[in-house]
Amino acid sequence: QVQLVESGGGLVQAGDSLTLSCAASGRTSSRSAMAWFRRAPGKERDFVAAINWIDGATSYTDSVRGRFTISRDNAKKMVYLQMNSLKAEDTAVYYCASGGTTWAIPRRVYEYDYWGQGTQVTVSS
Repeated sequence: QVQLVESGGGLVQAGDSLTLSCAASGRTSSRSAMAWFRRAPGKERDFVAAINWIDGATSYTDSVRGRFTISRDNAKKMVYLQMNSLKAEDTAVYYCASGGTTWAIPRRVYEYDYWGQGTQVTVSS
């Protein structure tokens, strides 16, 4: 089992920055990747970014590439999402997820087994 707890969400203005944190506990070594997904109002849960625990390889969805950065601290079992130049369309509930068992970085919801409760990010324009 893996437990995930997100923090760092809030209300910001367009153009601001925000950093989300995800604290992982349990058998984190049983899964190869950590990811951030988001669910905007009335929409499906979408992939944002992911990182491989071992080699730090990353993957981003096109809409956030260059603005968001995912990183991890293996010793602390923490994953972060640094979000810069935030836009109104980034408003969503952001979820931390753990999954994958190979070197490939999963990008689909069904490829992740463990999820946090989510943290709300609201960007006012």
